[in-house]
Parts: sequence; C-alpha cells; structure tokens
Amino acid sequence: MSFDLVLFGGTGDLTWRKLMPALFQAFRHGKLPPSGRILAVARDEHTDERYRAWLKERFQEVVHEKRPSDEEFERFAQLVHYRRMDLSQPEHYSRLKQWLQERNADTVVLYLATSPHLFPMICEQLGAGGLNEPHIRVVLEKPLGHDLASAQEINRVVRSVFRETQAFRIDHYLGKPSVQNLMALRFGNALFEPLWRRESIANIQITLAEDIGVGTRGDFYDRTGALRDMIQNHALQLLTMVAMEPPSRNDADAIRDEKLKVLRSLKPFTDESVARDVVRGQYRKGTSNGKPVPGYLEEPKVPHGSKTETFVALRTEVENWRWAGVPFYLRTGKRLAARDAQIVVNFRPTPHSIFPGINQPNKLVIKLQPEDGLELHLLAAKGAGQPETLAPVFLDLDFEKAFAENRVGAYERLLMDAIAGRLNLFVRSDEQEQAWRWVEPILDAWGRDNDAGGGPRPYAAGTWGPAAASALVARDGFAWAEEQ
Repeated sequence: MSFDLVLFGGTGDLTWRKLMPALFQAFRHGKLPPSGRILAVARDEHTDERYRAWLKERFQEVVHEKRPSDEEFERFAQLVHYRRMDLSQPEHYSRLKQWLQERNADTVVLYLATSPHLFPMICEQLGAGGLNEPHIRVVLEKPLGHDLASAQEINRVVRSVFRETQAFRIDHYLGKPSVQNLMALRFGNALFEPLWRRESIANIQITLAEDIGVGTRGDFYDRTGALRDMIQNHALQLLTMVAMEPPSRNDADAIRDEKLKVLRSLKPFTDESVARDVVRGQYRKGTSNGKPVPGYLEEPKVPHGSKTETFVALRTEVENWRWAGVPFYLRTGKRLAARDAQIVVNFRPTPHSIFPGINQPNKLVIKLQPEDGLELHLLAAKGAGQPETLAPVFLDLDFEKAFAENRVGAYERLLMDAIAGRLNLFVRSDEQEQAWRWVEPILDAWGRDNDAGGGPRPYAAGTWGPAAASALVARDGFAWAEEQ
C-alpha cells in the first residue's frame, strides 16, 4: 500500500519530539509500509536536505534507545521531504495537491500538528483545494477547542469538508499498550467481567501525575490548565474504557457507541457539587527529585497572579445499573511527587473475614507510565501456622518483558492505524463534545469563583497536591493508592 503522510507544523515540537521518532520506530520495526513518503510543511525556508539535517540534530534529543544510527537515519531520511507552506495562502494548497498527485498514493494522511485554533482555517482551505477526496484522512491533535462552543465550531468545519470516517481525533493515551490490554482483560477473558460491577468494586481511581512543571510552555499552559489539558480528554477517555459495556463487536463505531453512553451517564455537575466534589490546586516552590524548583507563578511566561489550575482531583459517578453508587476519582497535576499514570480498581472487602489482622481488599492496578503493565494485589498465607495473619502479595505482568519484541509506542501505533484507516482508538466528534459538555459547568463555576476573589489551593511542588484532595476520597472512607 502506498501512502503520503503530510505533517502540518513540520518544524514544531510535536513533530520532532513525538511524530518523527514514532515514524522512525515504525520504520525500524518494519511496520511502516515501504511505499510511502513523509512530507513536513511549515513556514520556514528549507530544502529537503536542509530539513533532513535539521531533523537529524533534533533526534539527538530523543531518548538514547530510540535514536537512529547514522546508517538508519540515512535510510529513513529518504522517505522525508519538506515544502514551505503558508497555511493562509490558497495557492500553497494547490501546490501541495500537485505534489500529492505526482504519484497518486493509495492513502493520504494529513496530520494537523499545529495550534488547534488553526484547524478550521486549514480544513476550509483543504476543502476549497479539493484535498478531501475519499482516500484522504485528516488527523486532529488535541486539545480540540477551548470549550464546548469552540469544539462544536471545529467539528462543524471538519464535517463540512470531511466525512466522519475521514476524521481521526487523536488521544495518545488510547494508543498505550496497557490501555489496549484493558479491552483484552475485560472482553477477551472470562475472569474479571463478572466482577466488573458495583457489587464487587468499591471505587476506581485514575491518576495522571507528572513530576515536571510547565517549563517553557507557561503561556500555552496558562490559557489551558489541568482540567482542559488532561481531564477533558485523557482521563475521561480512560474512564470510558473502564466503565463501558461490552461492545457487540470489535469495530470503531460499536466501541465508540458504548464509550458515548458512559459519558452521557456521568453525574452532571452543579455549582454545589463543584464546590464539594472538585479540588483545584496550583503548585508553589518546593523540591523535586532532591532539587529546589520554582512555583507556578515564578515560571517563565506565566502572568502575575494567574489563577490557572495545575492540579485537579474530582469525584464523579456513572449513573447506570452497572456502576450506581461507585465513586470514580480522577486526578491529574504538575510538579507532583512522582511521574505516575495508573488506573486502580479497588474491590470490596470479603463479606466475612475468618483470618486475624487487617484484611486488605484486592485491587487491580493498570500501569500506564513510567512502567507499562498490570498488577493484581491479593492476600496469601505464609504457611507459618495457625492462626495466621494474611500477607499482601501481587501478581505482576510487565508488558515490556512479556512482549518485548512486539512493543510499539502510543504514537507509533496510532500513526500506523491512521495510515491503515483503523478508527477504533480515535475519538468520535460526539464523544468529544459530550466530554466538553460535562466539564463546562466546572469551568463556569471556577470562573465565577475567580471573579469573587477565589482561586486554586496552593500545594508544595514535590507533594501529591492539596490536602483537600485526600479529604475528598477520605469522605467516602477510601484513600488514594499511595496513602493505602
């Protein structure tokens, strides 16, 4: 299969930090279809040779095991081309179309690795230039919009140019092997699904924690905040994967139909429940990895007195028969105690204990980063005689070790799926809009609180966020995983 992959924003951070390394890994693993071209477009003046030299320098900043050797890069670079393009100029789209028509590839993937506010203009120009034929797909990077209205406007323009089956809204968390294995765990095995309900599960926690600050992205992050950056997309997508009903078949629409049902079943927020069930924070100076680090307000390009949140913890419920009464806790933040992304399924305790001591309930931990795997926490007897206190043990599946030769990164998997036309791991427009619809009451309530002199709670860098986040979970008689 021949393909052309066009990267709009070809000199941007996303392209050289994530997309090009992922494409190189696919090339190294033999998964990139051989008859392909990769075209980077941007406003900078480059020839193919100059862009390849620039890209080679950028690869030196990629983690060591993912860097190409000189020989590997030379072979990969033969696929890479560059064209200068002003995205506001219609004639530049005409030149792009001529370049694509040179060989008329079976598939064309247009990846918009630009600021989302450019998406409507780019899509309109693509439509006007005839770059929306059935064999053409468009990939839209998050965040899609700043609120519900802007997301709906982006989707309106995209739908006016492309069919829904041509639009690939990417959420790289869905490309992680552990997330894919969540589907396999639930729907490919008979062990857990009978227990995957309110009668057996006490609560579910989703944590997306980072130990880094905003760095040089202060201006972007201050316009976004943790709720928009991580909860509205990544965390909610993970929640839908955990809570969805078994789809009737393993295809994109069947899966996305079930995810949408979950989003529509989430308990809606009111001003009262936002005050009670949502905690927002902002990091102050502290210590990270043994070194002093500045607070958010001291970071470059962050406005003085900013009230943008760098931490969110919230409690919600899925109001249906399977999950009625089970709390779901979502948490994300910058400058936390560790880089740790995981889903923790806490099971209910045994109804009648016959062993002495504290009998901890079982839990399943789905690890997303930095490790990638599953842990099942159980209790076992040491065999030291009766009466005996049970001891905690766990079964550990490390995907890196179990499937070492077949491992692919999230962006590598999703790029290959976009080229192949597989939509299973991409987000449909109605899912995305429903997620915005659910978080918007939180944003509105915060806006009114800010106007009244309120704002996020401070927390020291290197901790797990404001104390109120622990109190949020303790109110139900539970604790975050690191506090158990």
